[in-house]
Amino acid sequence: MPTSFADLELATVLTRLDGAVAWVVLNRPDSHNAFDEQLTDELELAWTTIRDDSAVRSVVLTASGDKAFCTGIDRNWDVPQPADPTKINAPGHRLSPKSAGLFKPVVAAVNGMACGGAFYLLGEVETIVAAETATFFDPHTTYGMTAAFEPILLVGQLPFGELARIALMGNHERMTAQRAHQIGFVQDIVPLDELHATAGRIAHAIASQPAAAVEGTVRALWAGREKSRSEALALAPQLIIDGNRPESVAEGHAIFASGKRTDPNLR
Repeated sequence: MPTSFADLELATVLTRLDGAVAWVVLNRPDSHNAFDEQLTDELELAWTTIRDDSAVRSVVLTASGDKAFCTGIDRNWDVPQPADPTKINAPGHRLSPKSAGLFKPVVAAVNGMACGGAFYLLGEVETIVAAETATFFDPHTTYGMTAAFEPILLVGQLPFGELARIALMGNHERMTAQRAHQIGFVQDIVPLDELHATAGRIAHAIASQPAAAVEGTVRALWAGREKSRSEALALAPQLIIDGNRPESVAEGHAIFASGKRTDPNLR
């Protein structure tokens, strides 16, 4: 088992370390980056390795090619199901960074179509940058299947009516990057040739800050999204204690004392 992200050698997921930013690239472009068993295994390994590697402070998640980010599960993958009809094996959960216990911030760079099982990924990232040609949809209902995990994972990222449209319209409608930006699902829209540079700029800015404070903030954001307000507020003191470690505060003070001031990006 690799002990660091830099040591990973995978086939269906390309990886590289750029300073403190880990790049994770879905790499099945001939299959529109649909996930099969190998990609699922390799992506889960990438998440757990990043989780445990202190050299990594933030992540960019994107995909190969210019047509698709991810089109869900590969229809050629026959996933074994339990004999009990009340249970289901949903391997898509293993794609999700939070399901792997990863609370380092993930910037998604969506390069094309994102549909169906792609929302296992996009439902557990912190911010999304989309190419101008990106589209979002969920074909489940068109093919006679219930969309369940996908819309549930997107609760909190889309207004209910917009989420319902994606879940219910199937192949009959696609949300454009422009509409996704308008409703707040996507935070930046850029030409495809600027996608990686924009996502990298955001990830590097986050990674330049003390890691414990950033991770504590990510945990606070997800607590606020997933728990009741009173439950999340009850967790806040412990999150502050965990994140405001002496070495983290010292790193922050050193940044301030250096006299170097950040030139903020405006958007």
